[in-house]
Amino acid sequence: MQKRMPFERCAGMTGLDRKLTGTELDAAYDNTGAVADSARLLAGFDERSRLLAERRPERLDLRYGVRERQRIDYFASSAVNAPLLVFIHGGYWQMRCKETFRFLAAGPLRHGIHVALPGYTLAPDQTLTGIVAEIRDSLRWLREHAAAWGADCSRIVVAGWSAGGHLAAMMSDEAGVVGVLAVSGIFDLEPISRCSLNEKLRLTPEEITGLSPQHRPLSRRPLIAACGSAELPELLRQSWDFARLRAAAALPGGAFTLPGHNHFTILHELEAPEGKLTAALLSLV
Repeated sequence: MQKRMPFERCAGMTGLDRKLTGTELDAAYDNTGAVADSARLLAGFDERSRLLAERRPERLDLRYGVRERQRIDYFASSAVNAPLLVFIHGGYWQMRCKETFRFLAAGPLRHGIHVALPGYTLAPDQTLTGIVAEIRDSLRWLREHAAAWGADCSRIVVAGWSAGGHLAAMMSDEAGVVGVLAVSGIFDLEPISRCSLNEKLRLTPEEITGLSPQHRPLSRRPLIAACGSAELPELLRQSWDFARLRAAAALPGGAFTLPGHNHFTILHELEAPEGKLTAALLSLV
């Protein structure tokens, strides 16, 4: 039976003021600017990812498509017929790379879970519609290949951080997916369309609606939304508005806020074998 995560109330959240200007929205979604030591934290991610890749170099940059970023890093656990975590990086669909987030495999691997990290073409070289299609392609490729390395491709959890949380939610009805873990995700693209983030995305009206998990038919597969208490109010609102929508429809999963964590430090809870995000992952598999 699917274990339910608690649906916790988050106090003191600030909703979006529809009168916010584009400049105000820029600040409302500027995670890097809001975290004073974000550059140090990201450098730490890179270093720990480099060390993990040095220890496990066997299946890096596996091609699932012809474009440069259409590659997957795969870290196999020692377990056979074990669940597969697919982790999608963030960066507002226009920055960052899978290589920075390899370190996150450490926690799941300790529990015998295989881990795959797909890359994808960034905006403006790809539309958001195209990015979603690329992630679907990466899942199809994994379903075709990962069983040979010991993964049970009928037990896939798709996780993602920030924009990756959006992409993870978009994958909830893919074959083999048993659950989604969306960390500090974006579920409503409407505010994104009204600030400078849209300069490279160039979202169409159809994409704003059709690619917003908040406005699409809700998946009945379990979805857990997590965010940090020190996140920007808009990131908190995005997670909790979506979680409340799903809870009102009595859909499985849940939501929680991790005290003291910001947009970057929250990922430590997946890197750590006993972290709160690792525990959420285990509840899904």
